[in-house]
Amino acid sequence: MIDRLTVQNAVDALLAGNRRFTAGEPEHPNQDAARRAATAPSQSPFAVLFGCADSRLAAEIIFDQGLGDLFVVRTAGHVMGPEVLGSIEYGVSVLGSPLVVVLGHDSCGAVAATRAAIKDGTTAPGYVRDVIERVTPSVLATLAAGFTHDDDFINEHIRHTVDLLLDRSRVVADAVAAGDAAVVGISYRLADGTAQIVTARGLTGTVV
Repeated sequence: MIDRLTVQNAVDALLAGNRRFTAGEPEHPNQDAARRAATAPSQSPFAVLFGCADSRLAAEIIFDQGLGDLFVVRTAGHVMGPEVLGSIEYGVSVLGSPLVVVLGHDSCGAVAATRAAIKDGTTAPGYVRDVIERVTPSVLATLAAGFTHDDDFINEHIRHTVDLLLDRSRVVADAVAAGDAAVVGISYRLADGTAQIVTARGLTGTVV
């Protein structure tokens, strides 16, 4: 088992970086020539970040991190397939990242499109349909619970993605069970840039 502070410090580092970003005081750490040279032979990111592919959700910027800090995997609506699961598992089992973050955000186009498809009974063209199909369980669960606010749909989809990751990936689930990793769901607000934890697995400390 790794030191629990390693997991905790990873979460704290992300949230501290986000606070710098929202305050307009980013440090832009690990973005110079020395860091580039240091990370060229190998990488040891402190977090795997699986987020929505939205262009406004650039992980290293909104969490004020640099080269080699984050192992980033992104898809529309943070929907998962085998390639995504394999990438996340690589970050945890090979690179040794103690933290996996599922990052969603308000005004998510994938969630909005899914809500519209369910309401209107429409279908999307091409592989966009596949994205909508994978977001559908989250939207249906939110509706079944009687929630109607946009944030409810976003947060439920983040929670569903965290649950699905732990259900489908034995590598990640075992790492969390052993105390070697944590999985945290975070919701990001586009207008003010703040990031808030929605759900967490394997994280027992106090978030600062």
